[in-house]
Amino acid sequence: MATLVSICKAPKDGYMGMAEAGAAVCARGGLKVFHASFYAGCYIGFGAQLSMKIAGGMAHMAKDDPGITAFVFAALFPVLLFLILMTGGLLYTGVTAVVPMAVLEGKAHWINIPKYFAISWLGNLAGCLLFACCIQYVDLSMDVADMAFDFRSEERRVGKECRS
Repeated sequence: MATLVSICKAPKDGYMGMAEAGAAVCARGGLKVFHASFYAGCYIGFGAQLSMKIAGGMAHMAKDDPGITAFVFAALFPVLLFLILMTGGLLYTGVTAVVPMAVLEGKAHWINIPKYFAISWLGNLAGCLLFACCIQYVDLSMDVADMAFDFRSEERRVGKECRS
């Protein structure tokens, strides 16, 4: 006889799994948590930049349908959240969820709550700030929303320069 198997955990099992994840975060150590938080902050900066550039560059389409930019932004940003999950990065929001669960279940000491909250927050902040500095340094923050691109006149200009 076939048995019904669910890939979803029951609420209690899900909670206990998150408490185990919180204990794993505490067992990693401060430097490893900072590193995972740092590159997760870089990924968040990258996701924000990607979403803002693509959705922000659609200003001509937003005149007819203002909801299209919100849809594109909402469709792009979760891709980077998935990347963070797949690489083992730690976001402050995740740490604030799982570490207290580990403490409540007796899998970690209470001092880990403020310790890992601060480490993950500082790591996320440092990663985002470094990414923002890099974006500013290479001038990727240039606003292109109001620029008109006329490729025909560019081809003519280049053609005239080549003939000269």
